[in-house]
Amino acid sequence: MNRLTHLHAPEGVAPATAYTHVVAGTGRLVAVSGQLPLDERGELVGAGDPAAQALQVFENLRRCLAAAGAGFDDVIKLTYFLTDMAHLPAVRAARDAHLDPARLPASSAVQVAALVAPEYLMEIEALAVVAEEPGKAAEGA
Repeated sequence: MNRLTHLHAPEGVAPATAYTHVVAGTGRLVAVSGQLPLDERGELVGAGDPAAQALQVFENLRRCLAAAGAGFDDVIKLTYFLTDMAHLPAVRAARDAHLDPARLPASSAVQVAALVAPEYLMEIEALAVVAEEPGKAAEGA
């Protein structure tokens, strides 16, 4: 059962073209910290290559989501921090390889002067909503 609602064009707002204006859902919130283009050893992937870095970042997001019992279908918001907006097409291509383009999350893209180290071209964070495990909601009440 789909517990997320995607609103691409709320009344009075111009339709979204590469994101969704509003995604609402019920369940457990999962917040994934900004992910950098690092492999499992902490080494940079794709020095100077926005496409390679974006693919690694989305792989890291996938692994983080999975660790929380979530997947890209559960993502309601992505925030992109880019050192150059020219990298946005590479980020969107990596995103579209992992997410259903018909059910894109809400998103924001921000150009930043720098990230934690100069070799990183991007950092991406995610918010997801996953279904409550049966019986868990009652236990927390």
